[in-house]
Amino acid sequence: MCASLLENVQKYFDEAAKVMNLNPSLKKALVEPDRTIVVNLPIMVGGKLEIFQGYRIQHNNARGPYKGGIRFHPQVELSEVSALAALMTWKCSLLNVPYGGAKGGIAVEPWKLTKKELENLSRAYVRALLPNIGPQVDVPAPDVNTDGQIMAWMVDEASTMVGHAMLPLITGKPVAYGGSLGRAESTGYGVAVVAAAALKKMGLPLKGATVAVQGFGKVGAPAALRMAEWGCKIVALSDISGGKACKDGLDMKAVQKHIAAHPKHLLEGFTGPGVVDINNDQLLTYECDVLIPAALENQIDADVASRLKCKLISEGANGPVTPEGADVLAKRGIIDIPDILANAGGVTVSYFEWVQNLQGYYWTFDEVIEKMDKMMVTTLDDVWAGAKEHNCTLRTAAFILAIGRVVETMLLRSDYARAAVQG
Repeated sequence: MCASLLENVQKYFDEAAKVMNLNPSLKKALVEPDRTIVVNLPIMVGGKLEIFQGYRIQHNNARGPYKGGIRFHPQVELSEVSALAALMTWKCSLLNVPYGGAKGGIAVEPWKLTKKELENLSRAYVRALLPNIGPQVDVPAPDVNTDGQIMAWMVDEASTMVGHAMLPLITGKPVAYGGSLGRAESTGYGVAVVAAAALKKMGLPLKGATVAVQGFGKVGAPAALRMAEWGCKIVALSDISGGKACKDGLDMKAVQKHIAAHPKHLLEGFTGPGVVDINNDQLLTYECDVLIPAALENQIDADVASRLKCKLISEGANGPVTPEGADVLAKRGIIDIPDILANAGGVTVSYFEWVQNLQGYYWTFDEVIEKMDKMMVTTLDDVWAGAKEHNCTLRTAAFILAIGRVVETMLLRSDYARAAVQG
């Protein structure tokens, strides 16, 4: 049985804390979230009153307002949300953006609600959370099964309640309602740019590099398409309908055309010269230079890690590699760019959206991506140097850097933190 995401995140944190000899009192303060909010949301569904449970975990705000997504899913529960909130703290700190970490969600099957019921639920969630969220308090964003429309409803509800526009309250909004250009592509583009930078450090050419992508969706698709534009060969792709592979490289224009025409926008039924069907295990273990797991958590355990045929992993999903899998990768010398770095393009551009909302001045698509690329590559450089300094993996080095920044700020701000360190 796979460990929970919360258990995995705790293991990664503990490993970094051990290397950096983190003070036990500070360690305890960093593990526990600042605030756990649980709300009941009554709305009418099909003419009957239903009560849905919502959550918001605010993990740490030492470096700035809490930041993190909102997911609508029947399996949303406190353990998962707590893990994701902690990951957001480390991700924001690692990218050096002035945010803390949070995560939220509602336990609901959103596909069973009408559009109006979904709107009512979204508005109810915001009403229940205010004033515990706000542009300088906690800045939510979309996540699983939420989108720009849902964010727009939430911003509108908050604006109505406070009596003035609240665009900086939430990021991931539609561009027409204060959203940022480049936000939709940002997570996948970030996965690609750090992979390209890592290949360069490894002495491997970008042009002609072979790439396999698990999860050709909101993250995997932009990553694959960007790497294809750079001259990489995309040799394997998958989505919920299955996988496709071609050792000579898939025709990405043909893939895009097929998906656009498919009723459910899936790879299902795609054919072409040399194209074969593969399953999930075959995709993960396909021979390639770069593997991008951009689907679900816990995909690469010790068994899968022992059979990988890649040189580099760039984690598009949250928690796709288990701690046991990470140990095997390290022993085999496979470089693994951790999720808190590889998929941080999304939160980086969310930060840009927040800045643009506060300023009332908006950047072009190219400006957004250029700024994001620079921050992502700079962070990879710092993490790479940290791994060499501490003789550890990129993941541990990333956590050391992220934790260190939060601790530094806590010590500057708090007498209690300083007293804890001094014993």
